[in-house]
Amino acid sequence: MKKFKTAKESRVTISELMLPSHSNFSGKIHGGYILSLMDQIAFACGSKHSETYCVTASVDKVDFRKPIEVGELVTMKASVNHVGNTSMVVGVRVESENIQTGKIKHCNSSYFTMVAKNETGKSMPVPGLILENETAVRRFVRSIYRKEDTKARRDRFEASKFELDSHLKLLKNYKVKIDL
Repeated sequence: MKKFKTAKESRVTISELMLPSHSNFSGKIHGGYILSLMDQIAFACGSKHSETYCVTASVDKVDFRKPIEVGELVTMKASVNHVGNTSMVVGVRVESENIQTGKIKHCNSSYFTMVAKNETGKSMPVPGLILENETAVRRFVRSIYRKEDTKARRDRFEASKFELDSHLKLLKNYKVKIDL
């Protein structure tokens, strides 16, 4: 296994025609189906980078920006944005194309944290990442900040540190009924 790899070496792109069987009750492509495809491409990208089996540890925020229609061609692009010791952050971008007009729309993007595993299921080291351009540096740094923000959010609401009274004031501005 190489000590360092470029994002280009493990980049993966897939395209799939969206069929009526992929749609929800409103006739748009079901978000769960898209998430499943995103997880598959993140797995493929992480596995290429680590040269081993990977599991999904987390998915960071998925915003469905634009609906995907039946008959559109969906293309997903995955790239390793960040590496830790045994984990990788894989960025996934989803675009759909109206194959009659050629119009392409960005439907969503998300970040999957993938962990490399050996044959016994133990986490194993992954190659480092060679940052070849400004975009790669920006993506790596953005992942660092996203990770720090996630930890701060988790710590702020840890049960043993949560101060109920200080948060009850905040809830006065929301459509909730407090019945403790």
